[in-house]
Amino acid sequence: MKIAALYDIHGNFPALQAALAEIEQVRPDLLLVGGDIVSGPMPRAVLERLLEFGDRVRFIRGNADREVVAAFDGLPIDPDMPEEVREVTLWTAKQLAQRHRDFLAQLPEQAILDVDGLGEVLFCHGSPRSDEEMVTAATPEARLREILAGVKQNVVVCGHTHMQFDRRAGSVRIVNAGSVGMPYGDPGAYWLLLGPSLDFWRTLYDLEQAAEAIRASGYPQAQDFADNNVLKPATAAEAIEVFERMAPTRGATTYRTLPPGNV
Repeated sequence: MKIAALYDIHGNFPALQAALAEIEQVRPDLLLVGGDIVSGPMPRAVLERLLEFGDRVRFIRGNADREVVAAFDGLPIDPDMPEEVREVTLWTAKQLAQRHRDFLAQLPEQAILDVDGLGEVLFCHGSPRSDEEMVTAATPEARLREILAGVKQNVVVCGHTHMQFDRRAGSVRIVNAGSVGMPYGDPGAYWLLLGPSLDFWRTLYDLEQAAEAIRASGYPQAQDFADNNVLKPATAAEAIEVFERMAPTRGATTYRTLPPGNV
């Protein structure tokens, strides 16, 4: 089986459409959507588009999906959540119908799929032990080994920190698929193709047109999203420095705070 992994779309419909157009050219057997699907400017359009693939798509849950479901249900918001994240979480929840909420609520935290040339691959959002744990290209090897302890698969695919990387800890290879909708580094829609090799992809699209659509979406932080997540994202070095500074002290429950923009 050949799989295209799309992570961290964050409601960026133009980026998703561009990535899907390129993905169709390589004809994977399956799409694997790796969480943080809807929290962003065009949540309903993104989810509806992905559901059109029927049996050709599998989903796992991201932390932002979990938070949106809790907001939809009227549950108390984590007091540690930054105000800007709280605002967009509540807004996103209001854009969804009950059927969208119910779909997101039943998503599994992980998936294990057999991939041509790679064997069994574990797909998770943050890490194998938490949908919020941060792993980057600079995560110390000792902590990486701890994160991957007990993993039986030789390949793990994660997301959450929105930057592609390829690392090893002992016998386990861990890769980040990158972010379709909110990347750090050069602009574009990032995704991963698995089988029989493992290939990182970056799809270019009309950023100005996407930014204009996002500004018109009604999203509470549309200008910031357009400017700092689409047109000119923070650099990978800036993002890594912030995430690695936060990770050892706040562990697996760190919220996404990165000026400019947020994860």
